[in-house]
Amino acid sequence: MGSYKMCLVFTRKFRVTEPDPVDDVRHVFQKYAEGEAHMTPEQLQKLMADETGTGGEGSSLEEAERIVDEVLRRKHHIAKFTRRNLTIEDFNYLLFSTELNPPIGDKVHQNMDAPLSHYFIFTGHNSYLTGNQLSSNCSDLPIADALRRGVRVVELDLWPRGNDDVCVNHGRTLTKPVKLGKCLESIKANAFATSKYPVIITLEDHLTPKLQSKVAKMITQTFGDMLYYHDSESCKEFPSPEELKGKILISTKPPKEYLEANDSKEKDNGEKGKDSDEDVWGKEPEELISTRSELEKVATNISYISQDDEDRGSRDFDASCPLQAPEYKRLIAIHAGKPKGGLRMALKVDPNKIRRLSLSEQLLEKAVASYGADVISRFTQKNFLRIYPKGTRFNSSNYKPQVGWMSGAQMIAFNMQGYGRALWLMQGMFRANGGCGYVKKPDFLMNVGPNGQVFDPNENSSPKKTLKVKVLMGDGWHLDFKKTHFDLYSPPDFYVRVGIAGAPADETMEKTEVKYDTWTPIWNQEFTFKLTVPELALLRVEVHEYDANEKDDFGGQTCLPVSELRQGIRAVSLFNRKGVKYSCTRLLMRFDFV
Repeated sequence: MGSYKMCLVFTRKFRVTEPDPVDDVRHVFQKYAEGEAHMTPEQLQKLMADETGTGGEGSSLEEAERIVDEVLRRKHHIAKFTRRNLTIEDFNYLLFSTELNPPIGDKVHQNMDAPLSHYFIFTGHNSYLTGNQLSSNCSDLPIADALRRGVRVVELDLWPRGNDDVCVNHGRTLTKPVKLGKCLESIKANAFATSKYPVIITLEDHLTPKLQSKVAKMITQTFGDMLYYHDSESCKEFPSPEELKGKILISTKPPKEYLEANDSKEKDNGEKGKDSDEDVWGKEPEELISTRSELEKVATNISYISQDDEDRGSRDFDASCPLQAPEYKRLIAIHAGKPKGGLRMALKVDPNKIRRLSLSEQLLEKAVASYGADVISRFTQKNFLRIYPKGTRFNSSNYKPQVGWMSGAQMIAFNMQGYGRALWLMQGMFRANGGCGYVKKPDFLMNVGPNGQVFDPNENSSPKKTLKVKVLMGDGWHLDFKKTHFDLYSPPDFYVRVGIAGAPADETMEKTEVKYDTWTPIWNQEFTFKLTVPELALLRVEVHEYDANEKDDFGGQTCLPVSELRQGIRAVSLFNRKGVKYSCTRLLMRFDFV
């Protein structure tokens, strides 16, 4: 007899079911449907009015009818012709829809008529880089991507290319340059694709007067009537975002500033110290920091990038070179520069002049610690303060933006080509105000008390508001991820981390229990957060898949401005590590202010 081998094939079966309404959804439906099996548009309108606290205003019957019709069209197609009300299943579908029931609004609603300096502005750093700060390519593509994501300030580093041409490049590094004209055309094509409010181009200029004249001509020809001209040297107040709609502003140092000696170079304390990648949020993703050792080897002899244009510009020029670029100076709407005399002089306010000051993330902390009142109550109420990453962030990581926001700094310059928790916070902040790239600063950052007192984020003050967050359930991973992404042999084991980023007293992080072996986990866990500065608080949400033997897998994240949260049960979209929204993955959460 012959010999035989038996091969057993195991087929894994995934059981994915449509999520049933959780208890909170059932209770709300029963309350507003008044015990009936269907909810009418009138009852839905009352629910919407109660959740928003408007007492019926701002939630019309026409809007409720539109929502009912849309749910029926999506779920039943023909049923909308036979009835115009919602079953419990229809109502659950409505609440779980990120389009019909989002946690924040998508319209510009803040006052946009205040001076430009009264707003936080979505700001990019080295906007032309595709990756790390030392060896990646320079391209117009990341500029276009940033503008489409709502960024309103982009940065270009201008360098000579031969004797008669200009390129955009990251200085004396290994990055490959891109033509300036290509970058300008990319800005023109994408500047107002997402937001109609002004775009600011910050120029880090390393050009001779001859090339500055060439750049002035290129900018003028490219943007034409889109350019905004403004003499900030004789202006006491800047125009508003509303007045500057559709306009492009240039910000850099006047040409003569590059030729002046700067004897008081500010050095960042601990500039070469190791970055901290762990805080209340946990460690940054490994992929973000894994190349640091390699990059530091490349950077051994490159100290140039550790300083910003306002700290180093004068060293790139021959002081005997004559000034020949009045047309270039005319383009500058927001003048930049760091006066002689150290940090205190740099923060001094000139009542007849508006300017932009740039500080590194470390120098900002020093400024806040030493001259907090100057930064908050004087300089940032009128002038622009831009914060940029320290030079050791070779891998395009970012810093915590809260210090800058609490200080009133308008431009927190971030490496948009990277990712990580700091960038998630930045993206969350600018989901506010319809995602237009401008967020009005709270009044307490614009006011000075009768005795000269100003806002102090470290002051132990009583909570102004309490936010209750209930994590109900989640769904959609089986559509956005491969069935074997989280575990080869069983459904995933999800848990949620939820907390607050903001003032030091408000920072906290909580975690739900792990729900094992399910694609539609139900947690029903509530957390309470007492907020001392709710105006600048951000709600952070992360989903992870528990792994007993290895590192937990990432399952999505989002960040939402607390001041814009809508009360009630809401569908919360989740995003990947780089801030791109998943198609289907979402959480059902409940928000209540008490």
